[in-house]
Amino acid sequence: MNNNDILRRLRYAFNFNDIQMTKAIAHVEEKVDLVQVGRWLKREDHHDFLALSDAGLCQFLDGLIIEKRGPRPDGSIPKPLEFISNNEVLKKLRIALALRDEGMMDVFKEAEFVVTKAELGSFFRKEGHRNYAKCPEQVLRKFINGLGQAAS
Repeated sequence: MNNNDILRRLRYAFNFNDIQMTKAIAHVEEKVDLVQVGRWLKREDHHDFLALSDAGLCQFLDGLIIEKRGPRPDGSIPKPLEFISNNEVLKKLRIALALRDEGMMDVFKEAEFVVTKAELGSFFRKEGHRNYAKCPEQVLRKFINGLGQAAS
């Protein structure tokens, strides 16, 4: 899954339109417009497709956090990460939706996917920690599908 796929899947999971997507990104990036967001959401084979950078996906997720939970107490805006992993995407979604382990397990259940509590915890460890595990694409995909199922 590339960044554009993740953005498209999140759009459908949250049932956002282009305006809501633009509004979420605008919380952290003033220079985004409806046309640009529309190009990110197009399929790769479309002539108007525009690849979404890791920083762009990070900005959307940070904007989603602000949209769902409000701005930081100090009013600062997070700097986008240059590289975003599946672990970071999962972490930011967890923060945006204020989910604990049980809530995340419920989302996975909606997608009919089994993840143990220990496995889930390993995705949120710091890289280099002995219990750290990379989040596979399938896990992230199932989590986003579960979000869409839970919303409907």
